[in-house]
Amino acid sequence: MSAKSLIVVDNVAKEYMRGSERISVLRGVNLALAAADFVALIGPSGSGKTTLLNLIAGLDQPTSGRVFFDGLEISKLDETQLARWRTNAVGFVFQFFHLIPVLTAYENVELPLLLLNMTAQRRREQVLLALDLVGLSHRLHHRPGQLSGGEQQRVGIARALVTDPKLIVADEPTGDLDSAKSREILDLLQSLQQELKKTILLVTHDPTAAARARRVLRIDKGLLVEERTNRCQRLAV
Repeated sequence: MSAKSLIVVDNVAKEYMRGSERISVLRGVNLALAAADFVALIGPSGSGKTTLLNLIAGLDQPTSGRVFFDGLEISKLDETQLARWRTNAVGFVFQFFHLIPVLTAYENVELPLLLLNMTAQRRREQVLLALDLVGLSHRLHHRPGQLSGGEQQRVGIARALVTDPKLIVADEPTGDLDSAKSREILDLLQSLQQELKKTILLVTHDPTAAARARRVLRIDKGLLVEERTNRCQRLAV
């Protein structure tokens, strides 16, 4: 394991049972992600991209192999330990935003902090900072139905940021947006990696989105079949 690696996936396999049939989703995947990296996972539907993202983010556990995060073997944690770890270490950005309609932008962003031992004043400071980082300080009292799709995704990114996690995982974050709003969201993710040194793991079908990453990993039939570096992004950082 490299001393510089934030995330290490060591010979990981994942299987599911469908009735009496064993379905192999990942087969002996090995990879390492450095801190402050921006990595895109691409591949056809059913290739194992989201499964790999879920294993790295502690939402699932491998059938075999190990997953390390900052030296901690998260693949051996129980559900309670994983939940506590995720709250502090990982921020999640989803395709369909997953905002609570009756809550304001401020209240949606505040939700992860309610799980932490934090004063109300400190929570407020964190929420306002996160909304400022995504350019929505002027919309904090608006509910999701009063926001555009791009603004809703910005709220989702602020919610992912508010606990100051080391890793942000984004599963098709531009999949429900038009091209202009998609560019804005990708610009924002790129700035989080370059300016705040967040590690970004992006799952996408969109080659334009993948081109924003520093590294692109292609998964097919449960195997890591290709890895490439986007040279322009490598030189820009």
